[in-house]
Amino acid sequence: MPRQLPQLNAVKVFEAAARHGSFARAAEELHVTPAAVSQQIKLLEDYLGTALFRRGKKLALSEPAETMLPLISEALDQIERAVIRVRTPPADGPLILSTPPAFASHWLIPRMDAFHTRHPDIELHLMATRRLVDFALEDVDMAIRFGSGDYPGLQVERLTRESIVAVAAPKIASAIDSPADLLNYNLLQDQWHTREGLFPDWPTWLATLGISADGNLRIRHYGDASLALQAAVSGLGVALIWKSLAQEELKSGRLVQLLGQAIPTSLGYHLVTPRNRANLPKVTAFRNWLMEQEHLA
Repeated sequence: MPRQLPQLNAVKVFEAAARHGSFARAAEELHVTPAAVSQQIKLLEDYLGTALFRRGKKLALSEPAETMLPLISEALDQIERAVIRVRTPPADGPLILSTPPAFASHWLIPRMDAFHTRHPDIELHLMATRRLVDFALEDVDMAIRFGSGDYPGLQVERLTRESIVAVAAPKIASAIDSPADLLNYNLLQDQWHTREGLFPDWPTWLATLGISADGNLRIRHYGDASLALQAAVSGLGVALIWKSLAQEELKSGRLVQLLGQAIPTSLGYHLVTPRNRANLPKVTAFRNWLMEQEHLA
């Protein structure tokens, strides 16, 4: 049975006019004249047999239009998402990568000169955000995400399998011979990962070392891993951190891993790519380069 649908262009025009509350602003968005908007609205009203707007000093939706608008808006959103998922994006233009800020600062950026040397023709735009981008609605080619790796509908490649370590500047590290010595220092906490349930707090981690927290811990909270890591480098205390984020500081000697203790986890950083962009040359070039880099097993 054929669908009972009005002309979809008239539906699109109605949604724009209703959203803006103005035929003129809808016309600007759709690059048509206000008269063309009015004509499409009239066609839709004739099809439905009811008025959609109350015309006066201020344009207002009729009661039937108020009922219809949210359903039409959602339907148009779904059509837009479906088209974006299928449409092959242009091969030229910059490569847009979304990445958590801490990973960008402490893992990716120290390696980026090698990528630019190999691929000077690829312009890379980094979006540093903890927000998960919606590939169906945003012009993003790839993303690095932290978690279990369960990202349905995306091509997923693991970059790190994380462990949690305690680190400190060399001067502090040289004075820590046993877990009990940790209690003499400020304990720096990555509050965001802890709040998200991805990371143990200091009392939990100390318990794995056989130390019971008695309420006398000097815990200092930081909004994200980068701040906690920088505080540790600056000698402000001992930080719990994902080992991959501290990799450069550990190699350089600016930080020292304490006590040989690490908590392995099933979490890690992953490179994710929407399937309709996976074979673009710029995406393939970045993926191949990234997978050649030294990763933590």
